[in-house]
Amino acid sequence: MQGERKAMLVRISGRVQGVSFRIWTREEAEKLGLSGWVRNEDDGSVKALIAGPEAAVAAMLGRFWEGPAGAMVSDVATESADAGEAPVGFRITG
Repeated sequence: MQGERKAMLVRISGRVQGVSFRIWTREEAEKLGLSGWVRNEDDGSVKALIAGPEAAVAAMLGRFWEGPAGAMVSDVATESADAGEAPVGFRITG
């Protein structure tokens, strides 16, 4: 049994812009079979919507703490989201 589909809105803070964080996020999310989006925010953080099987969402939340080479993550804030809001596939929106 795969488990329920879950969605999370995530804000990643620290040195997360200018280090290919969005590209890395899309690649990692696709490896895990997640759908959603990722974008840079004006305050220097990165925001993402991730949706998929509960175990895959949990794995991605753990990966956000590592980030790509050059990133220094100081916080990963999460809130529940509606899985129906996630697009098909995973895209960089900004």
